[in-house]
Amino acid sequence: MSTRDRPRTGFVSAAFVSGLQDALGVPAAVVAAGMVGFGAFALEYGFSLWLALVCTAGIWALPGQIVLLEMHASGAPAYLTVLAVMLTSARFLPMTISLMPVIRHPRYSRASVYVAAQLISMTGWAWAMRSCPEMPREERFPYFFGFAAACWGVSILATAAGYFMAGGFPAPLRLGFVFLAPVYFFVILIGDARTALAAWALACGALAGPLVHMMSPQWSVLLGGLIGGTLAYLIHKRHRMNGRTN
Repeated sequence: MSTRDRPRTGFVSAAFVSGLQDALGVPAAVVAAGMVGFGAFALEYGFSLWLALVCTAGIWALPGQIVLLEMHASGAPAYLTVLAVMLTSARFLPMTISLMPVIRHPRYSRASVYVAAQLISMTGWAWAMRSCPEMPREERFPYFFGFAAACWGVSILATAAGYFMAGGFPAPLRLGFVFLAPVYFFVILIGDARTALAAWALACGALAGPLVHMMSPQWSVLLGGLIGGTLAYLIHKRHRMNGRTN
């Protein structure tokens, strides 16, 4: 049953439950798989269970969590570790800027908006940007909150599960778990590329990412996204200008 077809009595509670129901399927399973991999790596790198759970609950960004593990294991200074984690999570700034105008509603306080922003993930952002514009505005915020909270809670449990089951996972399988989430995110974006700009952004990002990675693996995510996104915008703008002049 789609969100639009569900009962709308009690907008907040019904929309929140709808978000929970939509999350507790493939989205939560994919996110959980990545966190299972993180939990296994956390045990291997000498983290305690509680520290691994705090990383998932507080950072809530798998690449940043992996960077934290690797830099901790290498003995990097604390300030460099914090800086590296912040840089890997910089992608959430444009995600937040683009999502909040879509889901924000005057009836919800600023504090609740800050909490919702903390719950933004790649999967939650892509799902909300696709689903929320089709809903009544007052339903969007609780729907996203329910969806994101479900993924967040499942991920904490999955981190604990991966920590306890680490001995049964070979290294390639742990890496496979970690890469499931970005692959799923990419599939969602491909399926939702309804505009020329979105298609150009995906194509340019897919081209720029590997090329930048060969030159600078540490900065490949940030520079690949910046270069690919800028190139896509310029190509799209040129096509629009040519269309107007023809």
